[in-house]
Amino acid sequence: MAVLTEKAIDEILEYLEKSITNLAKDAFENLEVAGGFEGTKNFLENQFEIRLENLLVAKGSSTHHLESGMKNKIIQKKQAIIHDITKEYKN
Repeated sequence: MAVLTEKAIDEILEYLEKSITNLAKDAFENLEVAGGFEGTKNFLENQFEIRLENLLVAKGSSTHHLESGMKNKIIQKKQAIIHDITKEYKN
């Protein structure tokens, strides 16, 4: 497994933010997800995890092989993205 740099993680997180934000727009405007708002929020959180793992695997890594500092950074970014989406679409 490859050791990823902070720059690589930042690039992945930037891509994920754009990807999940676009998915949220489509989900809240066009799709009906079981569970209403909370179901859609859970769907987005799951998609973040799936897409993150796919991006890491493409770079020869995995969430299991990241340093705890990088894992914390990813968790904080995920929370921030979901919070921003929730704030935007809750109204």
